[in-house]
Parts: sequence; structure tokens; C-alpha cells
Amino acid sequence: MAAYDTCVSLLVMAGTMALTACCRGLARRFMHRRPHLYSFVLELSGAFQICACTHELRLLADLPPKPHMALALVYLFTAFHGLSLPGSINNPCSSFQLLCSNRSTVKAWGVQSAAQFLGAVLANVYIKSIWTLGATPGHSSALGENCIGPIQTTVANAFLLELLFSFVFHLAVLKLESTEHKTKVHFFALLVTILVYKGGHLTGAIFNPALAFSLHLSCFLEKFWNYTLVYWVAPCIGSVLVAVMWDEVIPHIRRHLNLQ
Repeated sequence: MAAYDTCVSLLVMAGTMALTACCRGLARRFMHRRPHLYSFVLELSGAFQICACTHELRLLADLPPKPHMALALVYLFTAFHGLSLPGSINNPCSSFQLLCSNRSTVKAWGVQSAAQFLGAVLANVYIKSIWTLGATPGHSSALGENCIGPIQTTVANAFLLELLFSFVFHLAVLKLESTEHKTKVHFFALLVTILVYKGGHLTGAIFNPALAFSLHLSCFLEKFWNYTLVYWVAPCIGSVLVAVMWDEVIPHIRRHLNLQ
């Protein structure tokens, strides 16, 4: 039965990625002359794929051997997302960081963020619709769950963890900005896997507001301010701190050292 459930979940994720690829292909063909609309579709489809696949991936968290199989799947699907979603940011924190560092306009940030959250909501509706079919016992039980309480520590600790994870991730993004794409993809997949291993049991190690909103929508409805603080505010602060350090602090230190 476990093997059947796993195969069904993998098929759902593969089908989701194929659907996203088709949508992005159509957008590339018919919308490339309308950059804002094209960007909107890319961000929406990217967030949709990541959120929908993560919903399904969570059902495989207890596959033996624990936690090695779950971590291997996190690595593989993070790499798949990186390779299959070029041209989109897929994280509101990253979009906000670009805005704060003057590498994006307010309009572009608004379009990206709206698309990312819309994709997250659509992914929630899409995956719940699949679960209503009851193809596996895991789908049926997941459909009946409300807020499962992903925060397994104090709100203050969870806030600091999500801030730290976001800081580390976005620092790596800037550090490897000029690195060849396929190399970056595997490095980020490894980094995300390490962060999930270290903090997944405490907060989920999400550091993506759109993904958190999709995964824990019922929790946001029940405890809005706590979840907003941990999963929206903290990751955004982490990404902005990286931008400030990268654009202001490090250049200032270098200028100071050159003057000596």
C-alpha cells in the first residue's frame, strides 16, 4: 500500500510539472511581447508548481528510511523546480529583495507578488480537488486535516529560524549570481535540503510566504498574526538584511579597507 501511495503521489507531481510546462510554453509563444503579462504567468505557474508539488511531497515525509528518503525527495524536487522554472522568482521575499535593492520597479514587484500568491491559492484548490478523488488513503486523510500546527516551538524562536533560513538562502543567491545555472540549481537544492533537515521539524523551513500560505491556509485563518509574523514578516526581513549587507555594508567595509 505504501508503494502504491508513493507512486500515485509521484504521478500527481509529475503531472503537475507537465501541466506547468505546457502553460509556460503557451505563455512564451503568445505573450512574449507583453512583458508584464508574461511575467505574471511565469510567476503564477512557478508558484503553482512549487506549492502543489510540496503539498503532495508532505504526504511522503514518513517514507522509510526516515528521514533519508524524505530529504532525498526534497533535494530531487527542488532541483527539478530549479531546472524547469527558468525566468521566474517564485518567492515574494526574493521579489521584495529586488525591490529594496533597486533592481526592480514597484509595478514589477506588485505583479510578481500578486501572481505568486494567486498561484499558491490555485495550488491549494487544485491539490485539494485531486485529494477529493480519494485515490489513496493518504489523500483522504490529508483532506480531512485542518491546521496541523507546523510551528513546533515558540513564536519567537520560529520567527528567528525563518529569518535565519531566509537570510542564508538569499545570501547564497547573491553569492552565486554569476555561477552557471545548472551548478546553482544543485547547490540550492542541497542548501534547501540542509535547511529542511535542520529546521523542518520546528517550522517546516519554508522561508517562502506564498508557499507557507498555500500549505497552511487554515492555520493562517485561525492564527493569522502569528503565522503572518513567522512566515511572511520574518523571511522578508531576512531577505532585506541580505540586500542591505550586500549593497551597503560590504562595499563600505571594502572602501574602508582600501583607504588604509
